[in-house]
Amino acid sequence: MGITKLVLDVLKTLKGPTIIDVARRLLEIDGVSRINIKVNEIDVETLTLTITIEGSEIDFDTVKNTLEGMGAVVHSVDEVIATRDG
Repeated sequence: MGITKLVLDVLKTLKGPTIIDVARRLLEIDGVSRINIKVNEIDVETLTLTITIEGSEIDFDTVKNTLEGMGAVVHSVDEVIATRDG
């Protein structure tokens, strides 16, 4: 029961962790079992990313705080899938 998929539009500075580092860190969050990161745009100082997170009982606040700790900002939540048992 809970969030099983999130699709996020994220802005990340070019400096700091790579998208590989971001994926590895997000996989450490309880309930997260799969990460897909797509680079949509590269500007002078930022990357625009689509991050798809799949799992069970995904805690959005933990995801958001983890991303912010890595120098990224959630611009929007573009898709959510939530399920419940029974």
